[in-house]
Amino acid sequence: MKAYLMYRDRDFDPTQPLPWNEQALTQDLELNTLFRAMAGGDEFLFTIARQAVLTSLHNPEAIRYRQDILRDCLKNGAVIRELYQIPIESWRNKRSKFLGMFGTYYPAGLLNSAIKLLEMFVELLKKLRRIADEHAAQFESEGFRRFFAMIMEELDDDYFAVVDAHIKALQFRDGVLLSARLGPGNEGTNYVLRQPPQKQGNWVKQVLTQRSPAYGFSIHPRDDHGARALSDIRDRGIDLVANAAAQSADHIDNFFNMLRIELAFYVGCLNLYEQLAELGEPVSFPVPAASDVRSHSFTELYDVCLALTMKKRVVGNDANADGKDLVLITGANQGGKSTFLRSIGLAQLMMQCGMFVPAESFCANVCRGVYTHYKREEDTTMKSGKLDEELARMSAIVDQLTPDCLVLFNESFAATNEREGSEIAGQIVSALLKKRIKVFFVTHLYAFAHGVWEKKVPNAFFLRAERQADGVRTFKLTEGEPLETAYGGDLFREVFAAQEAVSAS
Repeated sequence: MKAYLMYRDRDFDPTQPLPWNEQALTQDLELNTLFRAMAGGDEFLFTIARQAVLTSLHNPEAIRYRQDILRDCLKNGAVIRELYQIPIESWRNKRSKFLGMFGTYYPAGLLNSAIKLLEMFVELLKKLRRIADEHAAQFESEGFRRFFAMIMEELDDDYFAVVDAHIKALQFRDGVLLSARLGPGNEGTNYVLRQPPQKQGNWVKQVLTQRSPAYGFSIHPRDDHGARALSDIRDRGIDLVANAAAQSADHIDNFFNMLRIELAFYVGCLNLYEQLAELGEPVSFPVPAASDVRSHSFTELYDVCLALTMKKRVVGNDANADGKDLVLITGANQGGKSTFLRSIGLAQLMMQCGMFVPAESFCANVCRGVYTHYKREEDTTMKSGKLDEELARMSAIVDQLTPDCLVLFNESFAATNEREGSEIAGQIVSALLKKRIKVFFVTHLYAFAHGVWEKKVPNAFFLRAERQADGVRTFKLTEGEPLETAYGGDLFREVFAAQEAVSAS
């Protein structure tokens, strides 16, 4: 049995390697805030959320497959949580009652443990069948329709009747029937477990039916060697059956483990959705475009991690950068530029793992990889200067880039003077665009930003952090020409005004 709730044709692999730059992505986009919200304090949910978000899908059709399943989950949250409890119960029971059961190396012990485990699994499979019977009609996605159809087809009443009969037979309440031959030295060989003859319903027939002659013997209660010999003979006969029962239990166990993994992603999405709903924040299912298309348009896109941290609604932004390879973001200090850049990266990753995104609407092309180049705090242990460190990180990123990747720059190359920083930024961005790399760049390098503006680069789009006449930041970004000032004086006056107020008091 297969769940196929993450991919149309294969299982989700929770051990697949994470991207080369997962640490930088986690730090720059504050992904742990997102993962913690999805986990709700559950370490397993945190691990699966991290794995799913960071291992992006690159096929729009695969993204839509997960989106449809997630839509079903949002409409049937209580059913999904009930489903998830089945593999959780299996995992807990196995840990508390059956831990180390397959460490038993003698057949009788292995068979006994396997039967007990199978009995527990069968009860859980019956719960799964009951949920399918009661709720399958409520689900519309291809993934869940196929999943429930599989449950109802493979776990029908005949299946449970056969399994119950096998479990009862394997308990050997009437003893074990074996056949064997005499081998060299009159040692037993070719031990085969036989099906016991069916009992006749009429006891008179049982008494009067002629039987083949049979011979038997009894072991004295104090004959330890004889008892061990008889036990060895029994183990030889049931060895294959014990292994088959253990393999059957292992097969069902693997199914429950995979069901737990794949449902964990959707339970994490449910947790996140419920928290955002409490904050009154909008979410929507994005429209993924092919990687060779340049699409990036959205309304009320916000930084989901900021909303989760502040526990209130935050400002969203609108833009239409369809057909653009370069988006340059300039404007007032502390005007929301870095927050906006983070919202771009978060929405891209969330879209490409099949989630909803934090926006009223969102459409973007799929990217082959998402990379961040953010300024870092001064490291006193660095053996080289800050600019050298930035360039070294940029070189490492370039080694990983392929066409149709997305690179987010946040105030990069500002560790030197304006002229040199602008020259470095301009040359790097020009080279990236020639290789069909999509770029979002937050910068205070006026010469760089205005130089691109003056060249009227057709595939460039310009956003500017809004500042009102009295210096108030709205945290809105609007399309516009880069300005020569970042209004750092506003911050200077704000800081010293606060200090004067403290001194006066």
